[in-house]
Amino acid sequence: MDWASDGYILSTRKHGETSAIIEVFSRDRGRHPGLVRGGVGRRMRPILQPGNHVAVEWRGRLEDQLGYYTLEALDSRAAELMEQRLSLAGLNALCVMTRELLPEREAFPALYDVYSIVVSNLDKPEIWPALYVRWEAGLLAALGYGLDFSECAATGAIDNLTHVSPRSGRAVCSEAAAPYGDKMLVLPGFMRGEPSASPKDIWQGLRLTGYFLETRVQWEINRTLPEARSAMIDRLIATGYASRPQKTEV
Repeated sequence: MDWASDGYILSTRKHGETSAIIEVFSRDRGRHPGLVRGGVGRRMRPILQPGNHVAVEWRGRLEDQLGYYTLEALDSRAAELMEQRLSLAGLNALCVMTRELLPEREAFPALYDVYSIVVSNLDKPEIWPALYVRWEAGLLAALGYGLDFSECAATGAIDNLTHVSPRSGRAVCSEAAAPYGDKMLVLPGFMRGEPSASPKDIWQGLRLTGYFLETRVQWEINRTLPEARSAMIDRLIATGYASRPQKTEV
């Protein structure tokens, strides 16, 4: 069984003396592993960096075999971002989260499309953190745990939605959320369609998606979220693109 597509390198590890096993995230095939002969050689190493966009051909006798990749570079994103520590942290988090949370060989075309948008904007730190949060919300939806911001879970109101219930994942208006204080998760405006996001909004958005990824997805395998995500958040805070609210704030 053979197929061809394009996608993003998620990971590379050495196999034997000269080969490498890579994982590629493509629109039609999802997260898919394969062997690259000569993958550790001088010519192939720069191409096989996580985050790079590549055209691939996969060949295998059976669909569930490891199979073999041949590929060529379409966009060397990793090299372009090499001197930008914040962007590299975002790229690393994106690759690791995709690799660790998505099942193998299952297509997620909508999630792939947002992934591509995030990668293409990683050189714009005023833009990509909000896009990344939206991608994590899409990741939850793809895994069957989509958040619902359409109306207040308590009153049915569609205006002034400011929080999310940690139990249901549904939006709650400010009046209904008030009695519960900090037990509710803040719903930042950019996740409701507002055009801008402050550093505090970014942190609240990451807190919101991270809570549900950890309690709905990772709890089943008794794991926390990858360290690469925490490193990205630390870098966002250190550079002022994310900001924790004061303890007195919800």
